[in-house]
Amino acid sequence: QVQLVESGGGLVQAGGSLRLSCAASGRTFSSYGMGWFRQAPGKEREFAAAISRSASSTYYADSVKGRFIISRDNAKNTVYLQMNSLKPEDTAVYYCAAALSTGWSKLLYEYDVWGQGTQVTVSS
Repeated sequence: QVQLVESGGGLVQAGGSLRLSCAASGRTFSSYGMGWFRQAPGKEREFAAAISRSASSTYYADSVKGRFIISRDNAKNTVYLQMNSLKPEDTAVYYCAAALSTGWSKLLYEYDVWGQGTQVTVSS
């Protein structure tokens, strides 16, 4: 079973940048669609970005489009989320997730494996 470990979260001022990483165990990383979700205090977990198995396609929520970039390195079993022009409303716990049977999805229930999350706090 694949395991996911996120890193790279922290405190940043509005307008700043952070790069999240998600390292996956296992030898079949390239066969998983990967996504990033986030959950702000008191709110439901929501889709942020996803990337197809081969990295040929990427998908973004409207709230992050143009500011966030998802990428993956299948040789390193790692998916990244570059977050630029951060806003206070981006404050949340960010989770990476693996979709074992679909190429990509923005739906939580189509992801089979989740990381533990990493906190991102954007101050105004």
